[in-house]
Amino acid sequence: MSSADVVVVGAGIAGAGIAFELARDARVVLVEAEDRPGYHTTGRSAAVYLKGYGNRVIRDLTAASEAFLTAPPPGFAEVPLVTPRGALSLVREDQLARLGPTLELLHHHVPAARRVGPDEILALVPALRPAYAVAGIFDPGARDMDVDALFQGYLRGFKARGGRLLTGAAAEQITRVDGGWTIETRSERLTAPIVVNAAGAWADRVAARAGLDPLGLVPKRRTALIVAGPAGFDVSGWPLVDDIDEEFYFRPEAKKLFCSPADETPVEPHDVQPEELDIAIAVDRIERAVPLDVRRIEHSWAGLRTFAPDKTPVVGFDPRAQGFFWLAGQGGYGIQTAPAMALLASRLVRGLSAPDGLGHLLPALAPTRLVH
Repeated sequence: MSSADVVVVGAGIAGAGIAFELARDARVVLVEAEDRPGYHTTGRSAAVYLKGYGNRVIRDLTAASEAFLTAPPPGFAEVPLVTPRGALSLVREDQLARLGPTLELLHHHVPAARRVGPDEILALVPALRPAYAVAGIFDPGARDMDVDALFQGYLRGFKARGGRLLTGAAAEQITRVDGGWTIETRSERLTAPIVVNAAGAWADRVAARAGLDPLGLVPKRRTALIVAGPAGFDVSGWPLVDDIDEEFYFRPEAKKLFCSPADETPVEPHDVQPEELDIAIAVDRIERAVPLDVRRIEHSWAGLRTFAPDKTPVVGFDPRAQGFFWLAGQGGYGIQTAPAMALLASRLVRGLSAPDGLGHLLPALAPTRLVH
């Protein structure tokens, strides 16, 4: 049996981030069911840093993560975590009514976002079919994220601070004993006064092992694929391109195009794989905008994005069980919000106040809103 101050269940970006922050002054063990951390959602992310993406809570957390992502701690990563990209939302004639309200909402977090016309759209994406979009919204501050650099930086920093990572170590049983928790894994029994549930798509199942009813978190499949760009065009300088209703998106990926139909199909938590229908839908939607002439899918995969019923993350202690902390339900925003989420959650675990500028989010994030 090993003791710790905190056991974090789940070694994706959420678990790695909070473990990194807590390991400054606590004994932390990070347990992961798979043989390597970040296998499911984190390792399959298409992360782009978009301050205007998600609901108000997500946007506030994304904005609060910017300082860390642009200037991480010394030695955290050998490459920049974010690099310039830009993002363009296309607006068809039948979608024009949504342009004004969307831009007004976006301006709160992205004041530089602006409406663009057909000429500028074609300058940004020369291969676009001229009749497809009558207008667009351009966000010049959108950036590519190096997900692996961020994730590995958290793991390296966690280990450098004395943290222990156990892989192939599913938390099979979590029991409240003598005012603390006993966590049975395949290889080791751990004890700690605090358990952090950062298990992503499996978060409700982890809670059940601790004797708690679920909060209603729903994993949803998101499909992605890599295809060649339009013949005769260099796509490397293109922005991220999506539809104002998020019916698809694509962006450059090593001189090819990373594409998605932006699907959100509810599924049970598992090692999710792409469906042929979703791949076909992605190709069809994008080919309506850009003449790709897709003859071969070079690579395809799927990931899980797990949402609470209100699409807002769940962060905080469960009122039903002392010392059981939730860090789950990040949906498709877990990478771009990771630094702020890790700092906020680690302070709450320690019993400290929220970081400056984030205290107003606590009621919206609290697990109590979902406990019945």
